[in-house]
Amino acid sequence: MSYETPGPVEAELRDAISPIEDIIEDARKGKMYILVDHEDRENEGDLIIAAEFADAAAINFMATHGRGLICLPMTAERIDRLGLPMMAVNNSSRHETAFTVSIEAREGVSTGISAGDRALTVAAAINEQNTMTAIATPGHVFPLRAKRGGVLVRAGHTEAAVDISRLAGLNPSAVICEIMKEDGTMARLPDLVAFAKTHDMKIGTISDLISYRTKNDNLVDETGHSTVTSEYGGDWDMRLFTDQTHGVEHVVLIKGDITTPEPVLTRTHALHEASDLLGLGPKPAGELPRAMELIAAEGRGIVCLFRQPRNALYAAEDDGPRTIKQTGLGAQILNKLGVEELILLTDSPQTKYLGLDAYGLSIVGTRPILTSET
Repeated sequence: MSYETPGPVEAELRDAISPIEDIIEDARKGKMYILVDHEDRENEGDLIIAAEFADAAAINFMATHGRGLICLPMTAERIDRLGLPMMAVNNSSRHETAFTVSIEAREGVSTGISAGDRALTVAAAINEQNTMTAIATPGHVFPLRAKRGGVLVRAGHTEAAVDISRLAGLNPSAVICEIMKEDGTMARLPDLVAFAKTHDMKIGTISDLISYRTKNDNLVDETGHSTVTSEYGGDWDMRLFTDQTHGVEHVVLIKGDITTPEPVLTRTHALHEASDLLGLGPKPAGELPRAMELIAAEGRGIVCLFRQPRNALYAAEDDGPRTIKQTGLGAQILNKLGVEELILLTDSPQTKYLGLDAYGLSIVGTRPILTSET
């Protein structure tokens, strides 16, 4: 099993990480910066610049020195205004990066691939006065759709780049590019530190950005509290939390005293009517009741039930993951409950949960659900 939690980092590498306030200030000044998930020497990094400063020189620098795919994270609202469909209807990529179809400026470009042409495409895409008529598809710039709520919903570079531009008072968009070494392998933190020194850049972490936003923003409010009795596990303390991004209520069922310091047995479950009620699709219908029974037998634990906004009842082609991978809302809820260490109930122990450390949470183990013995 593996989790996205920080590994050991030498002092000189840790000292190379700049406070997120400094990253925001550099973004405001139009400087390029590097962002990693957290202080882990195996982390990969992205070059990022606020999109309104992404001129031909910046694009050329990314292509020459970054060497990765150059992308354009934008808000969901901006993507919708440009009328850009998603590249994949059912996103099964490992990190669920939300690519739309590629784009080109409709006017003023030649082949579209030059640094100048791509800078012109970026400028056309982020210009709030422009609509879909200013953009052609396909092209040589790859927009990414950021989740509403930013890194507090999904701890990804897409959301982080948009958040930092917004916090800097700029157009909420950015141009990003993964950093590769000359041999074509991904640059890791020691390589990134050397890269940053060579090019006079700062390195920031998404974990620090989450911590910064957690102190200043609140995406979940507790809106209800009662005691309920279920066929699965008897009596539960039920608490309702509403997320401010979509106005959706999420349900938390608590068994026993979770305020003691021992790790808390926890199940996070994305509610899906087709699977949970009708037994349709690839996931077994018995996961949720079985998890409740296991926690009841333990005498202490939490079940977090996440409702999805605008979720279709059933899509025959939908074989994507049901597990919540954008853990921001769940992490905020668990943080509000005072939980610190979790033992996760899951039959997918390989799933990685990003940014939990920013909420003071850590996964210390897992237990299976449907393969467990009573």
